[in-house]
Amino acid sequence: MPRDAIVTRCSWARTPLGIAYHDTEWGVPVHDDRVLFEFLTLEGAQAGLSWETILKKRENYREAFLDFDPERVARFTPTRIERLLRNPGIVRNRLKVKSTVSNAKAFLEVQREFGSFDAYVWGFGGGVPRVNRWRTLAQVPPRTPESDAISRDLVRRGFRFVGSTICYAFMQAVGLVNDHTVDCFRHKNVARGSRDR
Repeated sequence: MPRDAIVTRCSWARTPLGIAYHDTEWGVPVHDDRVLFEFLTLEGAQAGLSWETILKKRENYREAFLDFDPERVARFTPTRIERLLRNPGIVRNRLKVKSTVSNAKAFLEVQREFGSFDAYVWGFGGGVPRVNRWRTLAQVPPRTPESDAISRDLVRRGFRFVGSTICYAFMQAVGLVNDHTVDCFRHKNVARGSRDR
């Protein structure tokens, strides 16, 4: 796309970081367990904050949580957690940091049961993304029956910071749903091979 081309994007993508994320990642189907763990962590960290705040801290999160390797994060000690709580590069919320470690342990259990977290989470949508056709951002729901189901099951499995709204944001991020508005240039790009709603 030419640099000076006028493109229409989802209205939330307004900053350089937000635009880059929107144009390259948001809504693209993810099947890599490490990336799925990353987004599960980042969406939980975002609770009560802006996504822009999390995008600014994303590289620090990757460093602090060892590139989101759940096996290594699951072994974090209380001493290491205390050290993380002094790290200004991440959200220094004790419950969120501790939940990342306990979620890593639960994540490994899901991998053992299903073969991969990818197989588990994509099973909720029948293995293909759902393509929505929203005209405006105001039409996009904060949660859906699918996010309710994922949230309930994750909580049952011991995950924390996985309420339905967080789960729906996770679903949007990893492409379980395509919530680009229909006028956005990315809607068709990420919709290829997806299921219509």
